[in-house]
Amino acid sequence: MAPSPMTPSQRNIALAACLATVLLAVLDMQIVSAATVPIARDLDPVRGVDRVPWLISAYSLAATVALPLYGKLCDVIGAKRVFLGAVAVFLAGSGLCGAAQSMGQLIAFRALQGIGGGGLMSVTLVVLAQLMAAAGKQGSNGGNMGGLIAGTGMALGPVVGGALADHADWRWIFYINLPLGVAVLIAAACTLHLPQHTIARRIDFPGAALAAAFAGALLLVTEWGGTDYAWSSAVILGLTGAAALLLALFLWRQATAPEPILPLSLLRHPVLRGSFALQFLLGTALTGSIVYILMYLQLARGTAATQASLYLIPMAIGMGTIGLVSGQLARRGWSTRTFVVSGTATATLALALLATSGTGTSLWLIRGEMLLLGLGFGQLIGQLILLAQETAPAHQLGVATTATRFFQTLGSALGTALFGTVLARVYEAHGPGSTTSAITRLKGTARTEAIHGFVTATHWVFLSAAGVMALALLLSVLLPKQPGPTPPEPQHEHARMVSAEDG
Repeated sequence: MAPSPMTPSQRNIALAACLATVLLAVLDMQIVSAATVPIARDLDPVRGVDRVPWLISAYSLAATVALPLYGKLCDVIGAKRVFLGAVAVFLAGSGLCGAAQSMGQLIAFRALQGIGGGGLMSVTLVVLAQLMAAAGKQGSNGGNMGGLIAGTGMALGPVVGGALADHADWRWIFYINLPLGVAVLIAAACTLHLPQHTIARRIDFPGAALAAAFAGALLLVTEWGGTDYAWSSAVILGLTGAAALLLALFLWRQATAPEPILPLSLLRHPVLRGSFALQFLLGTALTGSIVYILMYLQLARGTAATQASLYLIPMAIGMGTIGLVSGQLARRGWSTRTFVVSGTATATLALALLATSGTGTSLWLIRGEMLLLGLGFGQLIGQLILLAQETAPAHQLGVATTATRFFQTLGSALGTALFGTVLARVYEAHGPGSTTSAITRLKGTARTEAIHGFVTATHWVFLSAAGVMALALLLSVLLPKQPGPTPPEPQHEHARMVSAEDG
């Protein structure tokens, strides 16, 4: 039975609910960043800061694992049900995070929250596309909106998180999601009426499970290697072998599955291969730079969490501004590849400048470097997805877009863990012999030595991030020029729906 048509007021309410969900998703990816130190100090004063990478990675990893499944679930049971389910899981995880009594519990509940969070963006875009289609409107420029929404979320998320950590309780970082999420659920349930374009297709659960197991093993190697276990230990070597085996099994599954979550045929196209690699490197550098600039400001410069989060506003301004400018230039004929090369070059320079930050560096200079970083990343967010969409065959447009975002979220999870390893190793070599968690409790000479060691460690973190972006710059320069969008081919309803999800 076809759903009843939506009235203009119902459509407006549903649209507002979708926009609130998108903002909620972007905010929650960043809101924890500014409060990592207060959270660690409260739940685990001894080792809490050292476990921050897992607190960040748990959400990203869970979202990464869930992401490829959401498009297929929309085909099987309909976008509205999947949307409501994703929001409900996200809210359950938020409530449990607020009630967590240990870092272990918080990390586990953050992963549950990430499973729902993986659908907040992707499924919401399916709903938005269907709302626009029902209203007879075309979608907006994804690259421009990507930069604007990401910039707004990156600015507001840490600011809200820092303010709650400084003036209320860090648990409200998670509880604040509940009233907004409940309002979204009620509004969507009452006003959202979407066509049920469902198709009986298999869901590649084994492929998703193999991808999750591979990513988890790889993260354990980067987290435990050299700290909890020696690199040559049986545990690390075993995990490395397990990761290699799981990757091989995943690739075999994708080559043989009737409905793979990552068709290997996409990897045979040089531009698509390049866009996937670039998205992975972008996720790695972007997440690591945000987390560790906030840690640097709080631990090395003594800046309160709220004040530290304000340093992301210049970055947000840069991202939003360049998103609008690049949209205008694109309409005048500038190619997507041009923005990718320019963006990677600008981000590389900004991260290299951040690597020179010391205990006496002008804070206005750091704000300028964050603005420059925003100008770089703002040219990449959305543009890399557009690059994949311009290149992919029409019948694989949806899976190409989903794959691009999959690589970005996987890069985000791995980047946080890898940079955390760099920070811990360098600090151990140059600090007073304790962990970074002890810096706030030290006094006198020991504190001075600890801060010096931490600044040296952040130097290598940003230098590593600059190296990641330099590699991205090399890949972007080597990208072959696009011959233009692939001519349209017969497209199944499934491809159209998934394309709407991520485009």
